[in-house]
Amino acid sequence: MRSLGAILKHPDDLYPLLKLKMAARQAEKQIPPEPHWGFCYTMLHKVSRSFALVIQQLDTELRNAVCIFYLVLRALDTVEDDTSIDADVKVPILIAFHRHIYDRDWHFSCGTKDYKVLMDQFHLVSTAFLELGKDYQEAIEDITKRMGAGMAKFICKEVETIDDYDEYCHFVAGLVGLGLSKLFHASGSEDLASDDLSNSMGLFLQKTNIIRDYLEDINEIPKSRMFWPRQIWSKYVNKLEDLKYEENSIKAVQCLNDMITNALMHAEDCLKYMSALRDLAIFRFCAIPQIMAIGTLALCYNNIEVFRGVVKMRRGLTAKVIDRTKTMADVYGAFFDFACTLESKVDKNDPNATKALKRLQSIQKTCRESGLLTKRKSYIVNGKGYSSTMIFILIVTFSILFAYLSANRQSISF
Repeated sequence: MRSLGAILKHPDDLYPLLKLKMAARQAEKQIPPEPHWGFCYTMLHKVSRSFALVIQQLDTELRNAVCIFYLVLRALDTVEDDTSIDADVKVPILIAFHRHIYDRDWHFSCGTKDYKVLMDQFHLVSTAFLELGKDYQEAIEDITKRMGAGMAKFICKEVETIDDYDEYCHFVAGLVGLGLSKLFHASGSEDLASDDLSNSMGLFLQKTNIIRDYLEDINEIPKSRMFWPRQIWSKYVNKLEDLKYEENSIKAVQCLNDMITNALMHAEDCLKYMSALRDLAIFRFCAIPQIMAIGTLALCYNNIEVFRGVVKMRRGLTAKVIDRTKTMADVYGAFFDFACTLESKVDKNDPNATKALKRLQSIQKTCRESGLLTKRKSYIVNGKGYSSTMIFILIVTFSILFAYLSANRQSISF
């Protein structure tokens, strides 16, 4: 019913949603027949359905390298995230992880649900890794080594300052940006991007996730691991968990806006990185998550619901981003639109209002100066509404297509 309500409210989401659903079905059919590669792509679909969709457009060689890179780092992250593992066991595993990827027999049981399956069957990921080209292997090994060492450092270290926050985000996400730039370059499709720009691509995504996931992370059992820097949150509350209590709502929102303002400092670097990409598939692979990030920040800004439940972009808007992001004009348009939405939500009495407005206006200026805004596809500015008759036709069409797809799926699985 919630999905139907969203479609009634945003009927222009329907077509992109249908395309996304069909693309997902198509991606599931393209899982390779070899057992180790089949496992890798199946796991990719389970641990990140959206990433599995975006990766499909890359050519086979690069797609395989990026798939393995993602799964290796997801496995490394699973070790880091498992709070039931003692530090004296966890740290050596993180530091040596880059060597384990060469071992066809190594695995380590940890994590839950699909992540546990990934770890229990990690030898299949290693088998696939060993079939990649040497340049791809070396890039993945290098980033895994550096990330494992960085994660180990923060197992026993709290995120106190903004510099700590940037360093942690560099280790767990900025290095992903550097690694992807290396893989793109190894494929022969792109020039090697600068480390600074590659790092910002990762930090923008990671900081968005850390902000959005506050409540899930603070309530984690057996114990929470938080990465909001004390230098920011201590201006508003005595303890980080105090932000989730209703009596601290005003301070919580101010702290949230402070965190989002910090994240926005990376947006212009991201635009510069993406504007230099030549290959369309690589461009879309990079651009879609970045648009999702600034869209999520626009949704979270000044929003107390971040401390009450799950805040994320509606599926229809996500489908639009995936469907319509094809050129740099689309990226500039999306960043401009979401920056405008953010600007409209800034309360001039907020302690960080001046800094936030300055960063948002700078993003808007960069987008305007591109000269491409007239060619943009708007994700968030609605055109004319649909008549009730048109909405009815769309819903009937959706129902028929959904029934067809479901029946087709059953016949295939039979």
